[in-house]
Amino acid sequence: MNKLLASTAVLICLAATNAQATVTFSTFVSGPSIAAVEGQNATIAFNYAGNEFVGSVYVGVNNDQLYSTNLTGGNVQKFGSPIPNGFSGEVVVAASLGQAGFAAGDIYAGAGTQIYHYANSGGAPMLFGTVPDGATVRQIFFDPGSSFGGNMLVTTTAGDIYKFNSAGSPTLVASTGEDTEGMDIATSAWGSFAGDLLTASEGSGKIRLVSPGGSITVINPTNLITEAETVGFVPLNLGVSGNPIEGLYMANYPVDIQFAPASQFAGLQGDAVIAEEIGGGPSPLIDVHYNAGTNTFSFTQVGDLPDQAEDGIFVTAARIAPFVPEPGSLTLLATGVGALAGLSLRRRRSQSLGR
Repeated sequence: MNKLLASTAVLICLAATNAQATVTFSTFVSGPSIAAVEGQNATIAFNYAGNEFVGSVYVGVNNDQLYSTNLTGGNVQKFGSPIPNGFSGEVVVAASLGQAGFAAGDIYAGAGTQIYHYANSGGAPMLFGTVPDGATVRQIFFDPGSSFGGNMLVTTTAGDIYKFNSAGSPTLVASTGEDTEGMDIATSAWGSFAGDLLTASEGSGKIRLVSPGGSITVINPTNLITEAETVGFVPLNLGVSGNPIEGLYMANYPVDIQFAPASQFAGLQGDAVIAEEIGGGPSPLIDVHYNAGTNTFSFTQVGDLPDQAEDGIFVTAARIAPFVPEPGSLTLLATGVGALAGLSLRRRRSQSLGR
């Protein structure tokens, strides 16, 4: 066992084999369908926007042109106009969740030091904000709860973590001192760390918990995770929504988009899953389990992505909820197909919300 002195506690981290799932992926968006639209399929980012998915490709042709798919991974087409700054690196994307003054389902793309805002329908991007440290945006994430006020969170190559409000004004949350990328919010299963931001640093493999007040706790020795990329928490209410969209979506560079449905994560509720970026693949998927009774973290490989893991998103009931029509809207929609159909739709809607 290894002991790490963190900023808030001494934590014991150990390799273990207590995970109960073997996660397997399947193709969600094929490489040829992306290449037919973009001219290439070097997939980098992929995100859920309620009525669609939006992704990006890396360097080369159409690097600054986003693409969209429908909710089953089909109907791939260009999304909006290209990002205007001629950036030639990794373009990251996120979708807003209807909190803290942000609309539900708008798209935000990070390219270089800048973040651009698209309407959910696409169109021309508008400059939203710039990171103050002059570094490159590595990830954009919207807080689905309240610990960070439902705002936008941004990580950079300098290791700074910013909170942006809906007016595009940034506030520094914390500085890790090294390139920081993937992030997600810890579930209530993580005890006193619930609501903290879990972040990953690819270069060192370090995983950090960042509190809303900026306190940082490193939770792993570097020999357990070497190239941490994407972070996602398995919800405690896994699959309760009944929506087949729930699950983990990953850019499988440079091939396609891969998907593991919610059923693949049974037994891992409350845990974090970390995808490592391994050039040429396969890229291990690591389960991180917190034991509140002993204040320990265990790390267990539970699957592999076929190729090199890049950005992705764990779509959960909390992320789906902002895009579910209100009952009144469904009633109006149903009036065009007859009273009986409307009654049936309302009855099914009532049952689906029984959670």
